[in-house]
Amino acid sequence: MTTVSQILEFNQQFVESKEYEKYITGKFPEKKLVIVTCMDTRLVELLPKAMNVRNGDVKLIKNAGAIISHPFGSVMRSVLVALYELKADEVIVVGHLDCGMAALNADVMIEHMKERGISDEVLSTLENSGINLNDWLRGFDNVQEGVKGTVGLIKNHPLLPPGCSVHGMVIDPKTGHLELVVDGYDK
Repeated sequence: MTTVSQILEFNQQFVESKEYEKYITGKFPEKKLVIVTCMDTRLVELLPKAMNVRNGDVKLIKNAGAIISHPFGSVMRSVLVALYELKADEVIVVGHLDCGMAALNADVMIEHMKERGISDEVLSTLENSGINLNDWLRGFDNVQEGVKGTVGLIKNHPLLPPGCSVHGMVIDPKTGHLELVVDGYDK
């Protein structure tokens, strides 16, 4: 049985037994927060528990390293949609210790791409089109600095609502301990 068929089989039982009812909520975040965090598997349940967040409390945006790498990319657009259209008032960026983005090596990842069938021709075409894969696939050296960088990008965005607080935290994926790196209330 494939992973997708297992998911669909479970889902049928989930719906038939009305398990979804305990998750019913509105589309606007009760705590008026948007959280940008990492897609790390260790944070799926730990982060909401450690932050006392339940279904319906926040808008949660996940990506590699909790990094916003482009001020007009899809992650920043999602932050702005949450703030302007979905009634969030504050942003918290949450990175984590032992993040894979801290160790990301673009050259190694490009080799992995080749091993999985991406041709040198495709890579060359991208480079010749002005896409520097080494820059684009770059991680960060220090998670606190990565969080501060993303907080800075959001805080300095020309479309950020005036007075919007942007905070930065780092979570320990073993214990759930949160470290405040940027207090968005300090102006």
